[in-house]
Amino acid sequence: MEGPGYLAQFLDREGYPWIQRNVDAGDGVPPSINGHAGLILMGGPMSVNDDLPWIPPVLGLIRQAVAAGAPVLGHCLGGQLMSRALGGTVTRNPIKEIGWGSVRRAEEAAAADWLADLPAEFEVFQWHGETFSLPEGARLLLRGDYCATQAFVVDDRHLGMQCHVEMTDSMIRAWSEAGAGEICDSQGASPAVQPAAAMLAGAGARLERLHGVADVLYRRWARGLAR
Repeated sequence: MEGPGYLAQFLDREGYPWIQRNVDAGDGVPPSINGHAGLILMGGPMSVNDDLPWIPPVLGLIRQAVAAGAPVLGHCLGGQLMSRALGGTVTRNPIKEIGWGSVRRAEEAAAADWLADLPAEFEVFQWHGETFSLPEGARLLLRGDYCATQAFVVDDRHLGMQCHVEMTDSMIRAWSEAGAGEICDSQGASPAVQPAAAMLAGAGARLERLHGVADVLYRRWARGLAR
């Protein structure tokens, strides 16, 4: 799975101790959420629907965390894992989204609360070909033109995102290089796929704004850690 990127900077700056487990690289899935204040899931190139040995125990851990009231936070694949664990489905999105794109606040009371310090529309980073449905009881926070469900919240503390707010310059460069073939193959089939040069154009200012978005979302999610 992919690294924490800007999220690590946020957690360190705010004084939250954290442990990283790379379950796709052989790190075991914790058998219990006990002793941990929350659970964070990052992205990855695999699908929730793949037959991988670590997916069922991760789904079980998500359900356990939700039942215990320990806040869960998912990025892209992580958001899809959350949807699947809580009864939603993960299916192919009509088109791939790769690169920068705009999302909009949903017309939900939860969205007004969680996104109160953000504009009604803002830019995020995307890299996905699948999408999740809203699990039962979830409230939609963000919509997109090419992917309708971009973020949801459950029980006012568990945040699942399809988009990436944790990106850094080095992550964009590394993903663009590793995914060069996918970008090339997808550009003609999707208006939401950008070449690497477009992703990196003005990246400094874009990432500064993105990290501002991340700060708002992460701080709102972290409020649940103290409950």
